[in-house]
Amino acid sequence: MSNDERLQRKRELAAAFRIFGSFGFSEGVAGHITARDPENPSTFWVNPFGMSFSRIKVSDLILVNHEGTVLAGDGPVNRAAFAIHSQVHAARPDVMAAAHAHSLYGKAFAGLGVQLDPITQDACAFFEDHHLYAEYGGVADDLEEGKRIAVALGAAKAAILQNHGLLTVGRSVAEAAWWFVTLERSCQAQLLAMAAGTPKHIDRATALDVREQLGTPMAGWFQFQPLWDQIQATDPDLFD
Repeated sequence: MSNDERLQRKRELAAAFRIFGSFGFSEGVAGHITARDPENPSTFWVNPFGMSFSRIKVSDLILVNHEGTVLAGDGPVNRAAFAIHSQVHAARPDVMAAAHAHSLYGKAFAGLGVQLDPITQDACAFFEDHHLYAEYGGVADDLEEGKRIAVALGAAKAAILQNHGLLTVGRSVAEAAWWFVTLERSCQAQLLAMAAGTPKHIDRATALDVREQLGTPMAGWFQFQPLWDQIQATDPDLFD
């Protein structure tokens, strides 16, 4: 793999953090997005612990291995980022990126202990392609909790971590980031619909058909592109 591919992956990762910051997905020091290194797939790039999503640049990203050792960059590693993402990346060789944050509506929805329902076209991207992790065991700062989360995720694109938040994965940074954005919004939409009345479900055959159109890796990557274009224009310093 070329250095150009690594740089592009890091550029997308830094952009994803800026986008998460613009959407208000941060909660103090919680939250992390990781991108597998293209040359050394047993390592991944991640944000330094304690840095605002809205300030992260390419040069701030740090490279760690599955043992939590920092291989490149400066700054501490979020123990929860290592515990969760190392296990997800280890269990899913197809996953190039994973995103987790304590976003407001994701947290609220996770408190219900239920899965997302197919009540909107956008939510159908996750129909029968996300799981609920219902065994919250405290702050996810140990490998066993990370392993349990990885098992709960299975082969899906997303997991709702009960009493915790949302986790999404993808074959690209763009895909993983988009799934998080649209999952957060779908959680918000379902919460609003449940508060207003009884949501009407899309039938299974239609939901599966919509998922085949909107829920593919390419669809996830493509739907991220307007956000990518926008953040490049507004935050060019992220590439420093």
